[in-house]
Amino acid sequence: MIPESFRNPPLPRDPAWLSALPAALGDRLATWDLRPDGPAEHGSHALVIPVTRAGTPLVLRLNAPSEDVTAHIAALRFWAGRGTVHLVDADPTAGAMLLERLDLHRSAVDLPSEEAMAVLGAMVRRLAVPAPETCPSTADLARSRAEGLRQDWHRQARPFDPALLRAGEEAARPLVTTDSTLAVNGDLHSAQLLPATREPWLTVDPVLLRGDPAYDLARALWTRLDDMPDRTSITEHLTILATAAGIPPDHARDWVVFRATDYYLWGLRNGLTEDPLRCHRLITALT
Repeated sequence: MIPESFRNPPLPRDPAWLSALPAALGDRLATWDLRPDGPAEHGSHALVIPVTRAGTPLVLRLNAPSEDVTAHIAALRFWAGRGTVHLVDADPTAGAMLLERLDLHRSAVDLPSEEAMAVLGAMVRRLAVPAPETCPSTADLARSRAEGLRQDWHRQARPFDPALLRAGEEAARPLVTTDSTLAVNGDLHSAQLLPATREPWLTVDPVLLRGDPAYDLARALWTRLDDMPDRTSITEHLTILATAAGIPPDHARDWVVFRATDYYLWGLRNGLTEDPLRCHRLITALT
């Protein structure tokens, strides 16, 4: 049930966790009274196995235990199926989640990009309910990142035009404070939305933040930017996204320019090649 491609990924996994995975999988199937119901799927971090329990189709997801997995479980418990996959059971110490079964073979990536923007924007609105006070704040994240933009730019030997850096800094100014206390998904993109029966689309890997719902609109755009041939197309996609989310276009633009500038520098620092170019296109189109 564990594909060879998961055992031997491009980037190494924790060998101790991998060696213990067959036994952990068997234990989880027995503990939750599950029967395998199809071939396993996997992404870069998680093994996903279709299962049934008392005839109900579900999915068993296994990750190496980590703070990220614990936060993922907490986010799903918070939204409790509102716009997200329903969490049936979980064991954070084992990195195990039992989830409702969605369509594992399609996502919003399969939609035309304009339609995907409308779906993503509607999801922003769907998830925007009052958030726990303990959640990380979008304003705090914006403040900490904005303070380091110029230093990072100098540290990397001024890798792009200073006009782009200034655009990111200026866009950040109104974003470092917010009166909003709404829940925000900090990992918003097409691949995270899968078709469902309970709702047309459900989010599978939410990151729970508190504050401005416009926080992650940039990711929704840069992950589909190859479908946008020119500046006009980029602005049209942003308009669709912001309108569906109920966010003023100028405010949405500020978040996109700031987050794209921040990610531009992060991507260069971490050796990415394609995403920095996408960020350059995105910032240039909107400034």
